[in-house]
Amino acid sequence: MLKKLCSVVLSALLLQAAAVTAVAATKAGKEAKRAEKVSAKLAKLGTGSDARIKLELRDKTKLEGYISEVGADTFALTDRAGKTTTVEYSQVSKAKGHNLSTGAKIGIGIGIGAGVTLLIILLVAASDD
Repeated sequence: MLKKLCSVVLSALLLQAAAVTAVAATKAGKEAKRAEKVSAKLAKLGTGSDARIKLELRDKTKLEGYISEVGADTFALTDRAGKTTTVEYSQVSKAKGHNLSTGAKIGIGIGIGAGVTLLIILLVAASDD
């Protein structure tokens, strides 16, 4: 009876150890996936003073500025005062970019052009009367 009980307890401990390793591997995979996602988002924004971004790090620190450099594992964020902070992709919990996409810029340009054209047509029509 004691051998059976020891056998069951040992089996349960071995299964638990295997499950913990699987969960740890899953968390590491999720972290790597999230870091890749942040890296891709920042790559879309580009670098320079037009690449404005607001960040919230995992330790609840909030940063705001523009992306001045991009590396394989880290990027540099420069704030309004000119202070540059190096941040690892894995430390970012939220990232929100503040620049417009090319499509949005084109749409705004077309809207302004159409408005000016309409205004000119109205002014010419009003002056003919």
